[in-house]
Amino acid sequence: MTFTVNQLTLGVGLKDEATFANYYVGENGALITELEKITRDAGDRVIYFCGAGGLGRTHLLQAACHHAHKHKLRVVYLPLNQLIEYTPDIFEGLETLDLVCVDDLHLIAGKQKWEETFFHFYNRMHDAQHKLIVSANVMPKALGLKLPDIVSRLSWGATFQLQPLTDDEKLAVLIMRAERRGMTLSEEVAKFILHHCPRHMSTLFAALEALDKASLAAQRRLTIPFVKSILQI
Repeated sequence: MTFTVNQLTLGVGLKDEATFANYYVGENGALITELEKITRDAGDRVIYFCGAGGLGRTHLLQAACHHAHKHKLRVVYLPLNQLIEYTPDIFEGLETLDLVCVDDLHLIAGKQKWEETFFHFYNRMHDAQHKLIVSANVMPKALGLKLPDIVSRLSWGATFQLQPLTDDEKLAVLIMRAERRGMTLSEEVAKFILHHCPRHMSTLFAALEALDKASLAAQRRLTIPFVKSILQI
């Protein structure tokens, strides 16, 4: 199965809450600044950033798409974890867009056809002077790509390693996210959640979403006994 540019629209897989304003910057301020620049059609033409799961790579790429759309750029988000089962033809024609955001590039490592197609796509984007944001789990040299030319090209632009949040920052993120959902989450309850749930941010956000739904349904405020009953901890 193949996709056309028209099928890979802005809205594919994007979450409304994935915005720069909804991301706790921590020590990643330089990356956010560059992402905001590129999505205003300024700054570097290529940004590559990496980090382990749960550090917000997907959130930032989707935020970049939302931000670019607000600035009237033609943009597409490519989640390779969903598209890798198809063919690399998904890259065909995308060089006509102002910005392409590629998520989880490490998934193409060792797949010759995917690597070759991405390499040619990168060159077409470069020739068209359009912009590219790429995320992966490691820096370019550690991806295990068979084509060394991809590694060198990914290093042409700005490269960043996402920095993890401290426990205090994770606590602040939980309280911030709760407030933006219209929930009142005390520091005491937030600490209880942090200390009793896996500290992976996606797990913590999933817990917060479950609590939001449950508190609305039961018309209950977030107390430690209520949290314990809903999260079964």
